[in-house]
Amino acid sequence: MFFLGNLGRAWPLLRVKGLLRPTAPPTVANRLSAQCLPEVRVRPAGSAFVDLAMAARLIRASQRLWSHPCALRLPTSARCSHSGGEERQESSSAKQLTDIGIRRIFSSEHDIFRESVRKFFQEEVIPHHTEWEKAGEVSRELWEKAGKQGLLGVNIAEQHGGLGGDLYSAAVVWEEQGYSNCTGPGFSLHSDIVMPYIANYGSEEQIKHFIPQMASGKCIGAIAMTEPGAGSDLQGVRTNAKKDGSDWILNGSKVFITNGWLSDVVIVVAVTNREARSPAHGISLFLVENGMKGFIKGRKLHKMGLKAQDTAELFFEDVRLPANALLGEENKGFYYLMQELPQERLLIAELAISSCEFMFEETRNYVKQRKAFGKTVADIQTVQHKLAELKTQICVTRAFIDSCLQLHEKKRLDTATASMAKYWASDLQNIVAYDCVQLHGGWGYMWEYPIAKAYVDARVQPIYGGTNEIMKELISRDIIRDK
Repeated sequence: MFFLGNLGRAWPLLRVKGLLRPTAPPTVANRLSAQCLPEVRVRPAGSAFVDLAMAARLIRASQRLWSHPCALRLPTSARCSHSGGEERQESSSAKQLTDIGIRRIFSSEHDIFRESVRKFFQEEVIPHHTEWEKAGEVSRELWEKAGKQGLLGVNIAEQHGGLGGDLYSAAVVWEEQGYSNCTGPGFSLHSDIVMPYIANYGSEEQIKHFIPQMASGKCIGAIAMTEPGAGSDLQGVRTNAKKDGSDWILNGSKVFITNGWLSDVVIVVAVTNREARSPAHGISLFLVENGMKGFIKGRKLHKMGLKAQDTAELFFEDVRLPANALLGEENKGFYYLMQELPQERLLIAELAISSCEFMFEETRNYVKQRKAFGKTVADIQTVQHKLAELKTQICVTRAFIDSCLQLHEKKRLDTATASMAKYWASDLQNIVAYDCVQLHGGWGYMWEYPIAKAYVDARVQPIYGGTNEIMKELISRDIIRDK
């Protein structure tokens, strides 16, 4: 039998016959249930055999979380500070969307891990997010805390320096960030977009140099694809790298780069062969480190939403890169991008549907409390019908996203399906945001209400990761091509 926790709590995890039947300490369970966040229903204990290696890895991650100094207390409620020095009680996600039924993709050890991740966001992120919105970036201290608690590189192999969890473990982190309504920390881009490029295509030297530091939160990663004149059109990239002996000389600029301001290493997409038979055959990826001569960080961009997430312009002026800065093979960059973009689009879809769940529960709670015409707003039939529409759309989309997670865990998620997930979920996120603000009335337009922040944060989702118009193009190509 394993025991989890350094606070004197005996938490039995594994019983006989290799079946996981966790019993959370009543005090912890009761206090977590008061956090106003959604629960996750997992398949019944005993319905599947436990991956013991996975259980051990997640147990270690949970132990690190419980051993953190902040684990000595659990707040009775999640609170966010707002302008004027006042604090408003968060009512977010007080109940689970129970009608969706059991989510069968998660096991009990994922549920234990989720409680730890949720605790981290409640104690380390939510109380400081308003401060970070004003600064336009989260603190470096948060990154190192996240690394210490095992929240970075969750899906990266242990031998490379990651946690060694499965895709569902990474999805737990994505979902809990969505449920917190705190979009500042760029953990998912760092862990599940940038790190996989290095782990999958990097040399042994690059993996050893970057992955452990990135998993610890001491090295923050970004990826630079978008340019002022090339967004969704990756074949229109103008940033270029030319050979100079064994070195490369990099010139160009990038824009809208998430984590760009805080970044310590950036994967830069650059043209290395303009004579290639197509632009796609002449693109390479480079690892550019902060402090390299000629690497300049421009403005920290002021966005409509995602205000605590740093987004920057990057400039490269005759940056001399050693031969070992090339990531993977020369002129194979476009191929690598196509291999990794489905995960990026699935991640966006997962964040979108999690935000939908958050907004729905926030709004449901609001209309049940708000009085109008001598009764609660929830008693008005048109409001009830709108809630019914939203919940149906959310539940159907959640089922599709879960099926995409299952496909991707089995390495079977194709470009078209990932594009459908990203396009549909991000469009739905904006529909839900609009309707939920409307149901809040005038208060929904006030910044101190979480729904207002969720509304502006949602708008970029159909744009980045490839616009939804490009997603439809990719889907339609798959429909009409000969198979």
